Amino acid sequence: MKRRSGAVAGATVALVLLTAMNFVNYLDRYILPAVQEQVKGDFHLSDAQIGALTFWFFVAYVGASPITGWLGDRFSRKPMIVIAALAIAAMNFFTASVHDYWSLNLRHALLGIGEASFGIFAPALLADFYSERDRNRVLTIFNMALPFGAAMGFEAGAWVGGHYGWRMSFISSAVPGAVIGLLIWFLMKEPVRTGGSTTVKVERAGALSLLKNPAYLCAILGYAAVTFSLGGISWWMPSFLHRVAGYSIEAAGGVMGPIIVVAGLGGTALGGWIAQVWSKKTAKALYLVPALSALLTVPPAMLCFFGPTKFIVPSLSVAVFLVFLGTGPVNAATLNAVPANLRAMAMAGQLFALHVFGDMSSPTLIGIVSDHSNLRLGLGLTLVTFVIGAGIFFLGTRYAPELHDDVPEVVAA
Repeated sequence: MKRRSGAVAGATVALVLLTAMNFVNYLDRYILPAVQEQVKGDFHLSDAQIGALTFWFFVAYVGASPITGWLGDRFSRKPMIVIAALAIAAMNFFTASVHDYWSLNLRHALLGIGEASFGIFAPALLADFYSERDRNRVLTIFNMALPFGAAMGFEAGAWVGGHYGWRMSFISSAVPGAVIGLLIWFLMKEPVRTGGSTTVKVERAGALSLLKNPAYLCAILGYAAVTFSLGGISWWMPSFLHRVAGYSIEAAGGVMGPIIVVAGLGGTALGGWIAQVWSKKTAKALYLVPALSALLTVPPAMLCFFGPTKFIVPSLSVAVFLVFLGTGPVNAATLNAVPANLRAMAMAGQLFALHVFGDMSSPTLIGIVSDHSNLRLGLGLTLVTFVIGAGIFFLGTRYAPELHDDVPEVVAA
């Protein structure tokens, strides 16, 4: 079924607005790491208390995923996306007025609920606008906001915090989120789903079928293994640059920002393009690109962790570029592996797997190994999970579903 021009326009507006909100989403997440030394000094906190903020963020994030997935498969996503966007903005405004640790912890947990909601609803809605063959391209664009937003969170958060205080960093990040949320409400449309209605029936047995879907399981578990590596590296690399390469704390942060922007954006864009071209010949491309991405990351990462100090930054840049090659294709593989009425639940399952089996535990495990040996060996754990992730993705090629060009003809108001 070919799309009408109105549907094309609606899809483009949705992609632009949701990508912009995804940028703000990641910017907000990395504001706290950028100013956490100021927060720590203001509230007289220990490192353990600062670390606990991230832990409770992920507990709320993971805990909210099944509920938001259930809601997303039964009700219109547009109003829930708007609520999530405004809630994220509200939590940042609220942060500027907190004066004790427990209020800050509550704020960070509530931010996790808002981010989990947006992260589930937005990709599922975009999948209804675009055909299976186009989803890789669309989700690659959507996920290009990740490295750019993260880097901007580090850079802008530190700059605003240094000039105007850490509270102003959160206020400045809240304003664009609120504006984009309102634009989504007034300009974006809700796409038609299965059966031509924005409300669909999801049977319990249907949701449980995700656990018996090998294409879906390979996509999310392979991604979880890669996220274990990426989360651990992101957390410990500034310390590694300081301890091993001799950078100051400030200089180490300055190195990470540009690497994430340039290498992360470049890798995401190239990986999406390769998968888009390759998928015209085989549906396995959506699994092959993430598999090769994880496998090819191992040599430069190994050189970064265990090689001469002069190769640390160049090899880190190459590793970041390669690991981001699979970002867009793996999200497309997840959504293409499930029926339309289970897309939100599928994204909820993906988020659950990414954090429970991925970056919730990797910083701690790397730290334990480092305490008993050194940080080089601790980061070496990530090489193992890169290989495991690649193996799971290669296994997924056996179950990759065929791609189709069907798209919705109209969209709801």
